[in-house]
Amino acid sequence: MAAIEMKNIVKEYGDGTKAVNDVSIDVADGEFVILVGPSGCGKSTLLRMIVGLEDITSGDMVIGGDRVNDKAPRDRNLAMVFQNYALYPHLTVYENIAFPLRLSKNHSDEEIDRKVREASTTLELDEQLERKPSNLSGGQRQRVAMGRAIVREAQAFLFDEPLSNLDAKLRGQMRTEISRIQKKLGITTVYVTHDQTEAMTLGDRVAVLKFGELQQLASPRELYENPVNLFVAGFIGSPPMNFLPAKVNGDEVELPYGTVKIPHEKAEKAKGKELLIAGIRPEAFEDAAVVDDTTSKEGSTFTATVDVVEWLGSEAYAYIPFEAPPEVQKQLEQLERELEGESLRTQLVISLDAASSIREGDEAEIYLDASKMHLFDAETGENLTCGV
Repeated sequence: MAAIEMKNIVKEYGDGTKAVNDVSIDVADGEFVILVGPSGCGKSTLLRMIVGLEDITSGDMVIGGDRVNDKAPRDRNLAMVFQNYALYPHLTVYENIAFPLRLSKNHSDEEIDRKVREASTTLELDEQLERKPSNLSGGQRQRVAMGRAIVREAQAFLFDEPLSNLDAKLRGQMRTEISRIQKKLGITTVYVTHDQTEAMTLGDRVAVLKFGELQQLASPRELYENPVNLFVAGFIGSPPMNFLPAKVNGDEVELPYGTVKIPHEKAEKAKGKELLIAGIRPEAFEDAAVVDDTTSKEGSTFTATVDVVEWLGSEAYAYIPFEAPPEVQKQLEQLERELEGESLRTQLVISLDAASSIREGDEAEIYLDASKMHLFDAETGENLTCGV
C-alpha cells in the first residue's frame, strides 16, 4: 500500500488540447478518493496516467514516494479494475483470479491456491470458483475482476467506472461490496465515475473535475454543503440545487417569489454585487403548513403555484416554474451545457414531507430556511457564501 501524489499534472495532445490541466491531488495511504465529473472532464485520462497507460506531458506522478513518470505500468505495482471486467472467457473463476500470480512466475502452487481462496472468501465467490465467466452475473464478474486485483497485493487499486455496465439495483449492491472490501483491506484506492451517487457514497474524499481542471477536492458532505462554485453545486446533489436570480438589499434577498430575510453574515459576503444567483437545495424548502414554528427559524414563507408533484412514498417533490432575467439565464444555460443537459432554469424543485397536503395546481405556502441558501457571483460562478 502506498500514497499517490499528483503534482501539477498536465496531459496535452498534439493539437494543443489539454485533457488534464495542472491537477494536483494527494491520496493518502489507505484513502479512498473518487474522481468524478461529466464525460470529457479528464477523469479517466488522469487515472490512466496514474497506472502508466497515458504519458504525462508535465508534472510529477509519485507513488509510494517514488517518481514513476518514466516507469512502465508493470513496474508500478498497481491493480486496475476496468469497466468491461477484462476476464478470460475460457478460464474458470479460479484461474482468472490466479492468472496474474501465474504470470509473475514468483509464486508456488500452494501460495497461489492460498491467495485465490482467501480472495474468493472475501468476495463470496467460493461456490463459483469452477464456473466460467459466461455463467456468472454481472456483479459476480465484477467481483472476479476485483479478486484478480486483490491477489496481486498491489500498492493501490484503480477503478475505471467499474459499475457502469450493471443495472441500478446491482450497482447499489456492488457499491456496498466495494466499500466493504476497501475498508477491510485498507488499500489506497482511486475510483473514476460519472455517477455522483457512487461518488457521494463511496469516497473518503471526492475530486470534482471540469474540462480537465480540478474544481474542488473535499469530503462528500463538504461538497454537498459548501460547493465552491456553480458547477460543483449543480453537479452534486439529486435533484440538483435550485438556482434563482437574486438581489441583496441589506439583510434581505429578492427572489422571483418575493423577499427572504437571510443571516447577516451571508448578506455581508454578497454586499456590493448587483446581480447574484441564489443556490438552494430542495430540502431547504418545506410546506409551511407542516412546519412547527417558523418564527424561531431564519427564513421566510412565500406563495407560489405548484405545477407538478411527484410522490415517492416517504417523500415528494413539488415543481414550481419561474423565469430568470436574460443575464442570469445566460449563465444557467452555460451551466446546463457543462452539466450535460440538467435542467436548471425553468423550475424550482421543493422537497416535501410525505405528510404534506400540497397538490398540483395549489397556491401553496412554502417556507424557506434561508440559513441553507448559497449566493453565487452571477459572472464568475464563485460561491460568495461558502462556509458561512
